[in-house]
Amino acid sequence: MTNQIVALARDCPATQIPSGSLHMLSAGTPVVITQTLGGSYTVTTGYGYLMRIDAKDAAALGFAAAPQAESAKEFSEQSVWDQLKTVYDPEIPVNIVDLGLVYSCLITEIGGGHRINITMSMTAPGCGMGDVLKSDIERKLTGLPTVKEVQVDVVFDPPWSPRLMSEATRLQLGLD
Repeated sequence: MTNQIVALARDCPATQIPSGSLHMLSAGTPVVITQTLGGSYTVTTGYGYLMRIDAKDAAALGFAAAPQAESAKEFSEQSVWDQLKTVYDPEIPVNIVDLGLVYSCLITEIGGGHRINITMSMTAPGCGMGDVLKSDIERKLTGLPTVKEVQVDVVFDPPWSPRLMSEATRLQLGLD
């Protein structure tokens, strides 16, 4: 499905990468699909803009909405990490955990449920995709059983560096 040229079937909201600015792409606009990971689509427009289209707008690309990933039936720390691994950087085909963007995941019990606090960074301080990734994380983690609250904080100290990536990711991206 990647590197496929598609004309948008209808007007479609899209988030410009890396600024995070929201735009409306017009029906008929040709786009090249460059990535389809984590339930969203990264596309390039004819003007060279990199844009992210949410899964809820898959029909604009001519696709049926992707089936929702099955959530864990019981809450566990592993289920939290599994959900975090379904959130992908829109520019790099790697999930945020293996990319080393998640600095901490603190789970506490509250009122018969759980509160999850995530501290994460972005690959660059000027990246405007922080709010988009935060929303992805909040949506996916609140879908887990017994999760009552999710707090995601984006920090830039310490700054992210490629050394934080998993070894497999560095090999995949040709950095080792």
